[in-house]
Amino acid sequence: MLFNSWEFIFLFLPLTLTIFFQINRRGHYQVAIGWLVLASLFFYGWWNPAYIKLIIFSILFNYLIGIFLNLEGKKSYRRLGLIFGLTVNLALIGYFKYANFFVSSVNDLAGTTFTLNKIILPLAISFFTFQQITYLVDSYKGETKDYGFLNYCLFVTFFPQLIAGPIVHHKEVMPQFADKSTYRFDWENLAVGLTVFCLGLFKKVVFADTIATFATPVFNEAAAGEAVTFFTAWGGALAYTLQLYFDFSGYSDMAIGAARMFGIKLPLNFNSPYKATSVIDFWRRWHITLSHFLRDYLYIPLGGSRQGKLRRNVNLMITMLLGGLWHGAGWTFIFWGGLHGMYLVINHQWHSFQKFLGHDPNKNNWWRHILGVAITFIAIVIGWVFFRAANMNAAFVMLRGMIGINGVALPIELAEYLRAIEGLGVTLNFERGSDLLLTYTLSLALLAVAWFTPNTQQWLEKYHPALGIEKINSWQHSFWQKLYWQPNGAFGFVLGGLIFVIAKIALEAPQSEFLYFDF
Repeated sequence: MLFNSWEFIFLFLPLTLTIFFQINRRGHYQVAIGWLVLASLFFYGWWNPAYIKLIIFSILFNYLIGIFLNLEGKKSYRRLGLIFGLTVNLALIGYFKYANFFVSSVNDLAGTTFTLNKIILPLAISFFTFQQITYLVDSYKGETKDYGFLNYCLFVTFFPQLIAGPIVHHKEVMPQFADKSTYRFDWENLAVGLTVFCLGLFKKVVFADTIATFATPVFNEAAAGEAVTFFTAWGGALAYTLQLYFDFSGYSDMAIGAARMFGIKLPLNFNSPYKATSVIDFWRRWHITLSHFLRDYLYIPLGGSRQGKLRRNVNLMITMLLGGLWHGAGWTFIFWGGLHGMYLVINHQWHSFQKFLGHDPNKNNWWRHILGVAITFIAIVIGWVFFRAANMNAAFVMLRGMIGINGVALPIELAEYLRAIEGLGVTLNFERGSDLLLTYTLSLALLAVAWFTPNTQQWLEKYHPALGIEKINSWQHSFWQKLYWQPNGAFGFVLGGLIFVIAKIALEAPQSEFLYFDF
């Protein structure tokens, strides 16, 4: 079931919310948790009921392993228990997500003809598996408590974060599930949650789905092997860069908003990543909970930066390559991860060089700030080409277009004004000039939103919609502070306007999945 579907917005969400608080009014808190678990499993099974058995198995298996790891006993036995638990989890995700890719890669490399039936990837398996791996590792370290089986089930299945994150840590939500004050209905929670949810829905339906129509044809041309020219390639890459931004930002807002209606605060997962001044900064803002998982459960156990710069760089590359593979079973994702690993290594080396010169890399004046944002953004756009392309050939077709190898084609409508430059590597025969103009106009408008306005959590900063929100510490603060969200009639009117626009556009367009649902 999609967050942006009518059955979710007008049936599932209000019905689940109403019954949840009606049960709570009678003081049956455990029943209320049980209701949320059942509703979440129904939400999950809406896509494919067959995979409900898989998530139930995963919950039961990891809960029992967690109990074993919390027992007092020989450390060697507990270590074996942890290895067994991790092996089963990784085997499951390996089979469902990577088996076809592995067989295909072996056939390509060795010229063999092994065959394997197409395995359908169960929705959200990457997310609920990683979430439970953190639980097992922390249980082994003695950092978990006996939260109870129902609370554990809700920790894994809670529908706002089940499908595409955030990857919730047990320490962030389990105490909230155990707190009885969570179950009291609160008008502020409902108003804040509904506002955040609607803002996310607006980003998805109005921004992401609109700009997607300009990205998809260009990447399809590249996949078909057509030579994509300079402005078309950059237009397609920019359009996808903004589609992904508002799609994931919208989903993250809707997850936080839906959870807040139930009185639960989820961790912040998206914090204006295109405002990042370096790639290191970018990964502190994009998919924050995945970054934390990779740092705490992969990069640091590999040794982090404790064994010198060379080992740190190797650990960064390994972490990002596996982070790329986590996003998808394909060489484009692995290349994308490796590219970001290389970006991070260069970024760290640059910081070291600045320190060698006696400069503080964390202090930027205005021009270094702008330069940092611009360079980081271009690097990220190039990375997204691999993330989006159908295959490596299509990605390199796009890159050849972006560096001008396929030439520069301008709209035929400009022929009478630019005839003088024709022949200097420029042709004036591009027949979709209006599409190109619209692509760049929309891209610039959405870039302005991404760069110069506060994000949703900052708009509602006073009401703490999520865990881990940073404050705005710039000149923008005093200006935007006057427009901070308030639970009053004026903002209610604005919210009503947003809902009207969403409804009008959504009724006229087919529903589209969130991009991170595929991971």
